[in-house]
Amino acid sequence: MSQNYQELLEKNQKYLWNPFTQMKEYLQDNPIIIERGQGVKLIDVRGNEYYDGNASVWLNVFGHNRKELNEAIQQQLEQIAHSTLLGMANVPSILLAEQLVQLAPDRLQKVFYSDSGAEAVEIGLKMAFLYWKHRGKPEKQTFLSMKNAYHGDTVGAVSVGGISTFHQAFNRLLFPTEKVSYPYPYRFPGTVEECKQSCLDELNQVLEDKSDQIAGLIVEPMVQGASGIIVMPDGFLSEVERLCRQYDVLLLVDEVATGFGRTGKMFACEHEGIQPDIMMVGKKLTGGYLPVAATLTSNEVYDAFYGDHAEGKTFFHGHSYTGNQLGCSVALASLKLYEREHVVEHVQEVSRLLSVWLKEFEMLSHVGDVRQLGLIVGIELVRDKERKEPYAFEEAIGVRVCRRAKELGLITRPLDSVITLIPPLITTKEELREMLTILYQAISEVTEG
Repeated sequence: MSQNYQELLEKNQKYLWNPFTQMKEYLQDNPIIIERGQGVKLIDVRGNEYYDGNASVWLNVFGHNRKELNEAIQQQLEQIAHSTLLGMANVPSILLAEQLVQLAPDRLQKVFYSDSGAEAVEIGLKMAFLYWKHRGKPEKQTFLSMKNAYHGDTVGAVSVGGISTFHQAFNRLLFPTEKVSYPYPYRFPGTVEECKQSCLDELNQVLEDKSDQIAGLIVEPMVQGASGIIVMPDGFLSEVERLCRQYDVLLLVDEVATGFGRTGKMFACEHEGIQPDIMMVGKKLTGGYLPVAATLTSNEVYDAFYGDHAEGKTFFHGHSYTGNQLGCSVALASLKLYEREHVVEHVQEVSRLLSVWLKEFEMLSHVGDVRQLGLIVGIELVRDKERKEPYAFEEAIGVRVCRRAKELGLITRPLDSVITLIPPLITTKEELREMLTILYQAISEVTEG
């Protein structure tokens, strides 16, 4: 039975601090309180339905209230909900690790569990840092990352991040890193190829100068997400891998947002056939049901920690719910559905249609750039299209467009002036077309009306 909206809103204001939300403005925006979900739609306590246009923060795969995933959790509950992975194991965590290794790039042979993408990144950084210490090169302790990167909100993840809006306030807490440019062709004064080469030259120079100090390079493969859905030029990622090998630097790829089919491949690494040393996954791992993440690594990295107790090589890291049985069970059920329902092939099919439909947006007078890979879309709004003049942050153009989209029945979130569309992976052609129709109307009305 639905609870009273106004009563819940008052309790929200009194007790709950929402993430990434300015609470002073929150209640002025007619906020949604979700009660349930069905398929690709969310339903609030007042009975209003909305398309889930950002897959509940990029993680839903099969829609909400999926029978097979519900049953996987219920069946596991009849066995046990949770036991620790510290010094022991459990059945679902072992079986899921096997599945992940079989799906991942060949170099990755070991799985370390955690609860969120940011934690998976922290683990990868710690592994890379200690790897070189155990290999007798403790001077290799600096990390190289990309400008405008986003790898999560824990201190280590923020240290290798680079979005000033999110991260600048925490500067005193962070460890120093080296940063190089991620290719952003729309904002580069030259061709796509010149943009790509400029960034590679910059990376090569830093590695040439400082590789003896650098433990690893961390990158969002193919798409830099939170910075505005920036899609890499073809061939850039494979060159990054080549340079890491040339200069003996570990390659860490953050597949938390891009993994499990979002870009039209099971992992974005597959677009250019790269073999990372460490890969972080999360979000869609459980189909969008429970918080399970994982850090996958090579046997070479794993072996650096392998030794007698007296050697002190044990990897002292873990979380209370690491390898949780409920989460691992629903992840196993999710991976079965991927195979049975040919999810990655479905993404490839609807993505081709999506790229055609998105051409309509390019005709709008305040749409500067439309970026897409698989079922991840970023539409960059500009004040002046010819001069690529951005909207001022204070104008909150993205917020206003997404507010109008919400009124029309679509939930999504902006990245400043970039409007995103990141729906559940099983979204049908018809549902996707309806989402785009709403988004087109919202952008048109707000920017031109």
